[in-house]
Amino acid sequence: MMFNIEFETLPREALEAIQLRRLQATLERVYATVPFYRQKFQEAKVAPSDIKSLEDLRRLPFTYKKDLRDNYPFGMFAVPMESVVRIHASSGTTGKPTVVGYTARDIAMWSELMARALAAGGASRGDIIHNAYGYGLFTGGLGVHYGAERLGASVIPISGGNTKRQILIMKDFGATVITCTPSYALHLAEVAREVGVDFKDLKFKAGIFGAEPWSEEMRQEIERKLHLNAVDIYGLSEVMGPGVAVECAEAKKGLHVAEDHFIVEVIHPETGEPLPYGEQGEIVFTSITKEAFPVIRYRTRDISSLNPEPCICGRTLVRMNRVTGRTDDMLIIRGVNVFPSQIESVLMEIEGVEPHYQLVVDREGNLDILTILVEVGEHVFSDEVRKLQVLEKRISKNIKEYFGVSANVKLVEPKTIARSEGKAQRVIDNRKI
Repeated sequence: MMFNIEFETLPREALEAIQLRRLQATLERVYATVPFYRQKFQEAKVAPSDIKSLEDLRRLPFTYKKDLRDNYPFGMFAVPMESVVRIHASSGTTGKPTVVGYTARDIAMWSELMARALAAGGASRGDIIHNAYGYGLFTGGLGVHYGAERLGASVIPISGGNTKRQILIMKDFGATVITCTPSYALHLAEVAREVGVDFKDLKFKAGIFGAEPWSEEMRQEIERKLHLNAVDIYGLSEVMGPGVAVECAEAKKGLHVAEDHFIVEVIHPETGEPLPYGEQGEIVFTSITKEAFPVIRYRTRDISSLNPEPCICGRTLVRMNRVTGRTDDMLIIRGVNVFPSQIESVLMEIEGVEPHYQLVVDREGNLDILTILVEVGEHVFSDEVRKLQVLEKRISKNIKEYFGVSANVKLVEPKTIARSEGKAQRVIDNRKI
């Protein structure tokens, strides 16, 4: 289903004409209203009037998360505060939070894009959406909420936490669509089993999951345990929030980017040079309709690639392949680049392994030591020690064959690894301490 068929199926030539017109208007505005951008453009010896085509975008400087923090809290806003109706912010766990603002028009646009995303994922007017993304400064909860209302669906603003109560409400309210992080979806399935509720007996038909990288194998696990069709959604608060891109329920082969509102690039993470379609690199976004908080060539640190091929769903928007990880959560173990989601793919191929794991990296002398804590099912953990040792060796062997990296594998009993209501903490890197 499409919420806005006109813009979701635009011919490429028409779409690019809209992008260029909106880009030029955005550049003129940020140059006039945001001192940071005016200075950056002047240092790069480029003016908004120099941008005559979409190819000229590469002449503009990048924007980094550090820039947002350096201008904390409102230095990047392009409108006066009396025009700002909403403020969101990141958690700030690695420094000052990044603060983003929205005008009333920004909120309406975001709601429209989230309605599109929910429709692409299988939701429609009349559905009951169980929204277990966190409400508050995090953009997930309210982003989905407003999109669900714009779609015409009923939304349950359950947020995260109080998981047993969530199971009861799912059962009693008859929710048909669920939105949350993929790791929390699996936690819900685990708790449901504990309280004697089978997802097979609930009414869910679709789940729209995001906010953290997850593998195809994890999708299959979620679909098997929750008995629904699971799609991936992508967004980040600096660009808008959820709804920047989403998979369609028909194909589930890449996330359609809302290109009438965002220009997406893939660049080489080290050189900053743009890469062609199909090549993997760092995703960069430029917002072209945001009023309060536009970003120009914002480096997301997310690793992906772009696919321009037509989709069976009929959308003409470029597709962003599943995010495999981030340049800043990528582990380099003895010279080998490893993403948690890649290790997850290997683990999920092995019978008896649960979708809960943690990577611990230590340094002994000059040598990096990778330890993988892996939960196994109760029937496996209660097995004889020799069989557990065989399973540990098998996992270790598979990791070595896939990545060329040796890892210590420790099987742990069910529920040993801490559960998260938001993003799962997959990596503990003790080398930084």
